[in-house]
Amino acid sequence: MKRVPAGQVHSLYRRGKPVRLLQAGTHVVMPLVDRVGHRIDLGGRTLSFDASMAETKPMHGTVYWQVLEPERVDAVIEHADQLIRSTVVDALHAEPEDTQDERREVAARLKSSLNKHLRSRGVMVTRVELEAA
Repeated sequence: MKRVPAGQVHSLYRRGKPVRLLQAGTHVVMPLVDRVGHRIDLGGRTLSFDASMAETKPMHGTVYWQVLEPERVDAVIEHADQLIRSTVVDALHAEPEDTQDERREVAARLKSSLNKHLRSRGVMVTRVELEAA
């Protein structure tokens, strides 16, 4: 018997291959054959980052994200933080260097860019907060 708490999804693996997702509730799993691969929290998460738009303009901030589609994110959940960080750095380097926009406007563009790249992975960025260094 396996109990999955509310707000979580567990991925069930059999012989090293994903079989199905266990939603909240109690489930019967076969011992020694089935194993829980990932415990995916469906609540929001935060990720701090340090990056720079240009060499002269360092940026620090926080990305708030959550899992929308556990079946898609199961394959990348172990590397989700690295994936988001690298996407943030790429998006900030794509920003024009001579921009004098407010941090809110840059954060809104960054959020849009992150969602464009991460939605296909089952992740949604809910908010981005930037702090100038």
